[in-house]
Amino acid sequence: MQPLEVDLVPAPAREPRLTRWLRRGSGILAHLVALGFTIFLTVLSRPGTSLQTELRFTGPFLYSQFCLCMAESILLFSPEHSLFLFCSRKARIRLHWAGQTVTILCAALGLGFIISSKIRSELPHLESWHSWVGVLTLLVTGGQALCGLFLLCPQAARVSRVARLKLYHLTCGLVVYLMATVTVLLGMYTVWFQAQIKGAAWYLCLALPLYPALVIMHQISRSYLPRKKMEI
Repeated sequence: MQPLEVDLVPAPAREPRLTRWLRRGSGILAHLVALGFTIFLTVLSRPGTSLQTELRFTGPFLYSQFCLCMAESILLFSPEHSLFLFCSRKARIRLHWAGQTVTILCAALGLGFIISSKIRSELPHLESWHSWVGVLTLLVTGGQALCGLFLLCPQAARVSRVARLKLYHLTCGLVVYLMATVTVLLGMYTVWFQAQIKGAAWYLCLALPLYPALVIMHQISRSYLPRKKMEI
């Protein structure tokens, strides 16, 4: 009597400890860069600088939206980079909504201060790439929030294919964050910013927003999009 041959499925290779710690460290660094850069821009918009009336308010509101609130709202779903791994997925979805709500409120307040300052100073609107891309980013952010609302209440919104809508929400979320990053980068080419930061410090500021964007892009494209495509 011959023994039965059993097909054994090889166990997945264990990830090296160094690689695992490097990936976790990159997530921690992304949090620190987003927070530190937001604080830096807020301090830079202090009273006494040129165009202080406008930038003193747009710094805390718009840049905190692009560099902190939106980034943290996305990173909290990461199994490696989230600061709320101890929370359930339902709780993290609520935190995601809270963060994105703050993002939209900050954007609305910042946009209101910009329009008010332009009107008082009798300056033209939408005369730079920074302005145009910023407005487009705000519009797409509103559409992305509406898509998230449909996912939050799919029955009330009469959504039949929730998995496909989640895939669209993830993909558009990545596009929105990349557009926000481009808006921040274009803001560094403005006369105000270049008058405050010069030389090597300007190139460092230009590179800082790119790091959280790379971490978020890796998180969505490598971890979530393949899984959502399999669910469709």
